[in-house]
Amino acid sequence: MSHRQLLEQRPRIRPELRIARPLRRGAAVVHLVQDPVGGRQLELGPKEHFIIARLDGTRTLAEVGDAYAQHFRARLGEPQWQQMMGLLYTRGLLADAPVPVPPKPAGPPRSGVLSGRAKLVSDAPALLETLHRATAFARRRAVLAPLLALVAALLVAVAVQLPTLIDETRQLAENPVALFAVGTLLWTSLALHELAHGLVGHAYGGRVGEIGLRWRLPMTYLYCEVEDVRFFARRREQIATAGAGAIANLVFLLPFYPAWALLPAHAQARPFLGGLLLLGTAVALGNLLPLPPLDGYKALGYALDTLQLATESRTFATVAARAAIRRDGTELRRYPARLRLAYGGYALGCTVLAAALLAAASALLAAWYGPLAGWLPAFSVAAALALWAAGRALRALREARSG
Repeated sequence: MSHRQLLEQRPRIRPELRIARPLRRGAAVVHLVQDPVGGRQLELGPKEHFIIARLDGTRTLAEVGDAYAQHFRARLGEPQWQQMMGLLYTRGLLADAPVPVPPKPAGPPRSGVLSGRAKLVSDAPALLETLHRATAFARRRAVLAPLLALVAALLVAVAVQLPTLIDETRQLAENPVALFAVGTLLWTSLALHELAHGLVGHAYGGRVGEIGLRWRLPMTYLYCEVEDVRFFARRREQIATAGAGAIANLVFLLPFYPAWALLPAHAQARPFLGGLLLLGTAVALGNLLPLPPLDGYKALGYALDTLQLATESRTFATVAARAAIRRDGTELRRYPARLRLAYGGYALGCTVLAAALLAAASALLAAWYGPLAGWLPAFSVAAALALWAAGRALRALREARSG
């Protein structure tokens, strides 16, 4: 085929392919492309995405090449076009290309006594479709608006009654049977938390891959894997999917607040309900903290259109520190101003948040169990850092010996 014949072609990308909004991985702009057949995902740069987005069967490659040259101030030659079209064809992205046979899914990871996972639902998509139809009434604005208003009122009431709830939670901690019952209810609310993720994600076109149980003793919890969230049409849909679990936790607590408020101050059930309200609210709001792997971290990543926000923020902090020491901002200038603010703000915010949580935990333990207990969080963090440093040192030593 001559170069002229090649440029006269009007190729078309398969219409079922899904392309996400531009995302940031470090300083680079990337585009995720998903093939629904087999769930394959490709990561493209801006130049590849520019070409693929214009292969709609109406434009010739010459027209796409002219637009490319105008945008990037560089023209693609025949070898580049041959390579690009061959790559798209072999990967099965063109409409007339054979779709690659998806690889057989890998078997589930082996589970042991101490940690593992077990699939609980044989057909998770079918279950979510049934629940989606059954809860259609709850997605109406006439229901959602009052429900969210009640959740906001609950948060205000818990904040106003915080000293009383803390005292009652302390009383609850002295009753192991009641504490176990509260823990069981909170575990149930976490199951609803996961289903809420699945329902909201399903409503926006996501696919629920699996519902099951994970354990890492002494903890066990349900999980609901929502796929394709990065390919939702709107950012708010992604954020809503991430935050649905915390809202479900708070909705679960709504009936318990009036029951607690109507009881006399010295009723035996007050510590049980007060502890449930305080601990349940703490679990819900704690899930919204922007720390991996919590829901707040996912929501913030969706809001900023970034991939691996924590990892890239650490990398940026290292680059910024190196630039300050060497007084050379060449590497730092690769990051646009908005990205510097996002990565730098996240790194600083996480540092402040971790210090605040550590101080709060130390003060609480010291107040409840004595001054020595207040040092426990600091010792735990120091031990974790020491183990991390030792692991890195051993890994480096093994790599040096193998090299």
